[in-house]
Amino acid sequence: MSSPRRRRGRSPFAVGLVALVIVGALTYLGFTKSIPFTRGYEVQATFASANGLRPDSPVRIAGVDVGKVTKVDAEEGTENAVVTMEISDEGRPVSTDATAKIRPRIFLEGNFFVDLQPGTPGAEELDDGGMLKVTQTATPVQLDQVLTALQSDTRQDLQDVIQSLGPALSGKPSAEDDAQADPSARGETAAESFNDAYDDIGPAEKAQAQVNEAFLGLEPERDLSRLIVGLGRTSAGLARNERQLQDLVVNFNATMAALASESGNLSASIAELPATLRAANSAFASLNAAFPSTRAFAIEILPGVRETPATIDAAFPWIDQARALMSPAELQGLVADLKPLTKSLAEFTDSSTTLLPLTDKASKCARDVLLPTGDVVILDEFQTGAENYKDFFYAMVGLAAEGQNFDGNGTYVRFQTGGGSNTVSLGEGNLGSQPQYGALPTAPLGNRPAYTGRKPPFNTSQPCFKQQLPDLNGPAAALAAPLQNPNAPATAALTQLRSKLQPFASDDEGGP
Repeated sequence: MSSPRRRRGRSPFAVGLVALVIVGALTYLGFTKSIPFTRGYEVQATFASANGLRPDSPVRIAGVDVGKVTKVDAEEGTENAVVTMEISDEGRPVSTDATAKIRPRIFLEGNFFVDLQPGTPGAEELDDGGMLKVTQTATPVQLDQVLTALQSDTRQDLQDVIQSLGPALSGKPSAEDDAQADPSARGETAAESFNDAYDDIGPAEKAQAQVNEAFLGLEPERDLSRLIVGLGRTSAGLARNERQLQDLVVNFNATMAALASESGNLSASIAELPATLRAANSAFASLNAAFPSTRAFAIEILPGVRETPATIDAAFPWIDQARALMSPAELQGLVADLKPLTKSLAEFTDSSTTLLPLTDKASKCARDVLLPTGDVVILDEFQTGAENYKDFFYAMVGLAAEGQNFDGNGTYVRFQTGGGSNTVSLGEGNLGSQPQYGALPTAPLGNRPAYTGRKPPFNTSQPCFKQQLPDLNGPAAALAAPLQNPNAPATAALTQLRSKLQPFASDDEGGP
């Protein structure tokens, strides 16, 4: 049997207490969405002013809640505020180059919130509990700050500026102003010129948009962040060197004053800038087209560059030998041996100034006259279809071949004195000598080339290479009738000479 204590049920108070604890825990988890006695990923940020920021103020990224402010403390020794934020997993990662701004919430929400920019994806993630510096944070400008800035002197200056701005925009320009103004703006007020500028601002804004897009770089997520980081480092460097920055401003003012004094030349230079930019674009396009070849050449030359140290090391022994060869003892002896040759070479060089022009003329004569004439095919009854210079060598080869055969009288081909009843004249001799005569056993068929009774067209006042090429197949190359010479004394002398030589001639001898 069971004990009395086991038979009793649980106390209604204990059951109700447990139920209240469970409901309270579920309610807490449902509203807070966090587990008690635990801490999530926290980030600290230093602000110049908390601006009414308080714990539980939301932390947003692109308008979406990703965390909340857990604590707002004063930074020791400064007027800055250190804000601790708890970030959920939806808001991670937060990079080391992240930024945070305190912004006012809408009217119905009230208070402020932290607008968090998590930074570039490629940057290193901020450690748990890491700190964003005051240079990475910003606070909104309050109305009291604006009113404080507008003191009585400032308000008076602002009023003077506004009062002067009206006449400046609506006032008509003077003749002196028109003389210095652009022709398109002469006679117009400043407001009218501004209206004209709106007509031309469209292409300018398009060009500015292209410039802004180019500023993003080839990889916007990395190039722009690097640019911002570099500008941040530059600004920090300028802040550390205030004296140098002051000198820079002074020098910049002096430079601007110098440019203002040369405003006319500067205007002319700016007018030439579009053509210069077009030429630069063309040059850049050519440069871009040359880059692939240059890159390929650089890749191909790398093995040679790697071998350069070894080549230099291998050249050192040769340099040592060359240094010894160029020493005074060796070099002076070589110069002494070369001195006679140098003198003869100088004389030869001096003489060649006369020889080389003649050689040049002879080469041109062979190129333009002799060789083209030798390449002509003679079109007669003995033609072979070959150039005439080849016919000459063919005859020499034939004579050499026939000269090797012989019979009892000697070689088949031989030349000897002959005669006959037909008298021929060889024409007037050289240097005005008497005409020469001969005799043939048979009557000549004719003369080739035909004798025209005058010298061939050769101009002695002109160089050879400028002479006219002979027409080897022209009228003068035709077969002409033999010339008759009725010189009786010469015929009688030849007849008497032939009779004296007849006993010495064999039966098979005759003309060639």
